[in-house]
Amino acid sequence: MPNSSRPMPRAFYLLLGVQFLSTLADNAFLIVAIARVMELAEADWRIPMLKIGFTVFYVVLAPFVGPASDAFRKGRVMVLSNAFKVIAMLLLLQGVDPLLAIAVAGWGAALYAPAKYGLMTELLPPAALVRANGFFEGATVCAVILGTVLGGLLISPLLLTWQPAEGSAYAGGMWVLLLLNSIAMVVCLWIPDSGARYDAHSIHPRTLVLRFWRENLVLWRDKVGGMSMAVTTLLWGVGATLQLVVLRWAHEAFGLPLDQAAYLQGVTALGVVVGAMAASRFVVLERAVHLLPLGLLLGVVIPMMLWVQSIYAAAVLMIVVGAMAGFFVVPMNALLQHRGYTLLTAGRSIAVQGFNENAGMLVMLMVYAGVTALNLPLHTLIWGFGVMVVVGMALVCGLYRGQWWPLRVA
Repeated sequence: MPNSSRPMPRAFYLLLGVQFLSTLADNAFLIVAIARVMELAEADWRIPMLKIGFTVFYVVLAPFVGPASDAFRKGRVMVLSNAFKVIAMLLLLQGVDPLLAIAVAGWGAALYAPAKYGLMTELLPPAALVRANGFFEGATVCAVILGTVLGGLLISPLLLTWQPAEGSAYAGGMWVLLLLNSIAMVVCLWIPDSGARYDAHSIHPRTLVLRFWRENLVLWRDKVGGMSMAVTTLLWGVGATLQLVVLRWAHEAFGLPLDQAAYLQGVTALGVVVGAMAASRFVVLERAVHLLPLGLLLGVVIPMMLWVQSIYAAAVLMIVVGAMAGFFVVPMNALLQHRGYTLLTAGRSIAVQGFNENAGMLVMLMVYAGVTALNLPLHTLIWGFGVMVVVGMALVCGLYRGQWWPLRVA
């Protein structure tokens, strides 16, 4: 039966707005940073290193950001995280290495994740989480679409500066991103306190790391929690790398420059919006596990990219891939959030989730950087992604349906 249409609290929509602005700027930032790397005539493997630089702090800071999110008002944590992104844009405007600038933004994003998702979990009852995740994913992916389009616009001839500031022709676009991040930071000041409070714990680094390790085991050993985290970790890792593969595919298959290739990347996100909205309307939390076979089908569809002959067919295929991913990942994400909140706390469970998903992304991006340095053909990469999704999902489905989870304890 469809989810309840009961109105969400006003604070949720304010959180949704901040998420939109922040994600919009993050995705445009990646395109601008890639263009800056190309402007500096650096090696191709430096491009996936940008994503690695943004992602690494999600993994390194994971034991600390959850407790920090639970120790303070989450709106204030979000102000601080967006301040890091403002600093990152100022550094880029000063001509520093784009890898350093995007790493600073990644530090802020790592703080931001448990605060925003933790606040959503605190504000809403479990029955509303799939619907809320649908809204959240829809807004996020709309921001991804517009962010990639905005990034393409910011590096297009339309906005190139005639007299480059600080050695870059993309200074005008950098100022636009600085403005967006500044607005997001200010809006966070109006996010209300949910009223949720948690017991105080030691903040000694060793204590936090050991506790974080135990929290990881709690979630992985839970059958539902472990299954949903395995699925989201696999798909986030593949999805993050596929984002770069699509840019390369658009260039090699259709001869599109970076600013136009970014638009094709945005079309994929449009499909995710459709899938996410459908999931929020028709999937209830209790039936999320019934979607597992859809992950297998997603892996089968990915290699179809190799048979596409026109840009219009490519756009349609990317919409289909995005819709399947959105319809599948949103309920899995909601299931993981609910199970994590039940077993741990809002901030800590999101930190554990973020650690595992971003560790998966980091591994995949490092592999992609390595094979790019080795000049591995594009068709081999695409087949590899498809096979990885099929094999990974088949393993997860087999273990879960067989009523045996390998890390489960009595």
